[in-house]
Amino acid sequence: MDFKSLMSKHISKSKPNPSKSAPESSVSPSTSTSTTTSKYQRRAEAEAAREAAYAREQAQIEAERQERAAKKRKLEEEEAEQAALRAEKKRRLAEESKQRREEEERQEERKRRKRLGLPDLPDPSSTENNANGHNDSNSSQQSIPDGEDIDDETLRSKLRNLDQPATLFSEDHTGRLLRYRALTRQAVAAAPKLSSGPIPTTLEPVPEKDILIPNPLPAQDSPEHEYLYRQLASYFTLVLREWSTALSQRDASVQSSSGGKAALAAYRQVVADLTPLFRHFEKHTLPPDLMDPICSIVRAAQHRRYVEANDGYLTLSIGKAAWPIGVTMVGIHERSAREKLHESGSGKQAHIMTDEVTRKFLQSIKRCLSFAQTRWPPEDLGQLMG
Repeated sequence: MDFKSLMSKHISKSKPNPSKSAPESSVSPSTSTSTTTSKYQRRAEAEAAREAAYAREQAQIEAERQERAAKKRKLEEEEAEQAALRAEKKRRLAEESKQRREEEERQEERKRRKRLGLPDLPDPSSTENNANGHNDSNSSQQSIPDGEDIDDETLRSKLRNLDQPATLFSEDHTGRLLRYRALTRQAVAAAPKLSSGPIPTTLEPVPEKDILIPNPLPAQDSPEHEYLYRQLASYFTLVLREWSTALSQRDASVQSSSGGKAALAAYRQVVADLTPLFRHFEKHTLPPDLMDPICSIVRAAQHRRYVEANDGYLTLSIGKAAWPIGVTMVGIHERSAREKLHESGSGKQAHIMTDEVTRKFLQSIKRCLSFAQTRWPPEDLGQLMG
């Protein structure tokens, strides 16, 4: 067998059978169509399916949200109802406790009056029923007012201590007691009210918008100069209150550490040292050589110029007076160079720290500046104190 016959044989084997190809070709169009239909999908149909799935998902999410809201609302209503019940129970218990306490106090008062030989307390119900009939009675016919009775000798001495007559014409013990109670109420009402800041003071606080120190400072005896004391007290009260808040917001572990305890002790020391300065503010007795520099320091701190405020503190505490060189004392005679130790004119205050009280509140002002620059940091980092 030659090469030609072998090639023809292989070619005949590789050719397809005509009888089988015809039916396959007749079936192939429908098969390809079905395959195309099942494999591919139009974009509109895919988008519609996606939107439907998204709508179902959103509806499910909304239903879950409404269910959670309903549960939360129901829980809040139950809690409010329980709180109302607790408040009502607490009020009822307080009323019952008050009634029991008043009854016990009446029993003790009756025993005390019986022991001292005083007349018995009137019945509360009869007192209420006959209140209108006793409105026109004089002080000798009134009962002892609310509060503990005072022995007559003690009452007379208390009236004398108030610079009042021990007894008036035809005045009995009840009248003296009523007069003493009225005098004490007047004294309490006339007492100055203290603020609720870290350092209680009688100075009325200034609104925060009016707390800025003016430049230049007003005249010495003007009302605006007296207003400066309120502005200074309000500023230091604001700084101390913010300092206290910052200390209270620390973690319990930080507060119990040695550093946390030291920070709290430093704050309490500042409050104690600034108290004499507040007393000067109340009495308007701060010397001008202290008033003007402190106003300059506070003004610079309010504008967040802490380097300038620190320079003012250094100038106030150290001073610009030159220290004398050479002999200042020989025996009991004072030399001319020693006069520079007491030089205080033209901003050359020297050795102001020799006064212990002044030194303490000036150092406390410096600590307030250190806290203020952390609480209200400046926009220019060059104004931070070192």
